[in-house]
Amino acid sequence: MASTGNQAKVILHWLNSSRAQRILWLMTELKVPYEIKVYHRDKTAFAPPELAKIHPLGKSPVITVIPPQSSTGAKAEPIVLAESGFISEYICEHWGRNSPLVPKKWRDGQEGAVGGETAAWLRYQYLMYYAEGSLMPFLVFFLVTSTDLKSPQVPFFVRPITGAIANKINSVFIMPNVRKNLELLELYLKTPPEEGDGTGYLCGNRLTAADIMLSYPLFAVRERAADFTIDGQSIEAKFPATFSYLERLEQEPGYVQSVKDIEAIDGKFKLLPDSA
Repeated sequence: MASTGNQAKVILHWLNSSRAQRILWLMTELKVPYEIKVYHRDKTAFAPPELAKIHPLGKSPVITVIPPQSSTGAKAEPIVLAESGFISEYICEHWGRNSPLVPKKWRDGQEGAVGGETAAWLRYQYLMYYAEGSLMPFLVFFLVTSTDLKSPQVPFFVRPITGAIANKINSVFIMPNVRKNLELLELYLKTPPEEGDGTGYLCGNRLTAADIMLSYPLFAVRERAADFTIDGQSIEAKFPATFSYLERLEQEPGYVQSVKDIEAIDGKFKLLPDSA
């Protein structure tokens, strides 16, 4: 998408099989003028060194915001932003103020008052931080223990030991926390704030940026669902509302379009890297 006139533009530094896809989805929903620069993981599944030239951590998503020219004609310096939550909030602040992707913040007559926020906005704001702060770390831990510690790259004579350690970490630490997180989301889907009938989204009957933020970790859970069992049940059976919700998410027109855009640019779309 090209910018027009003095409108600002966003360059998304998109890495294959990364969290950058949800930023593309968000910008698609908000009709943000954007350009995509594509990067590919190396043979070890790490991001290429070129990304470190954009941001020191060398990770994706990263965006470069090109502000519009000022009224005096002065050229503004580009802004580089990293971290999915920060990027999402910045984009919503500038392109989504009147969008249903951001719930109404204040109850009528309570603008600016402590406790005057709507229940939908409070949940939305919490989930924007929760996606990366609480949920994603346990999924990353699980991928490491269930894949890396048991992979053929570990010497065969050590693998029984690392495998036993991984199984212990999973059963004692990771799976109980994954369970707690999925129980929370299942509860939220069944008890929407202020509006909704339990067949909508996490903050009510409408898609929000918080749903988009949570899409990557939850799609990743679903893709690895066979590796998760709780109380002898599959997680699909244990958390039916969450899995129905994921089906709704992947049918959202903005998500479908974001995948098509990547397929057109890069030839294919894959959620997780091959090593995951």
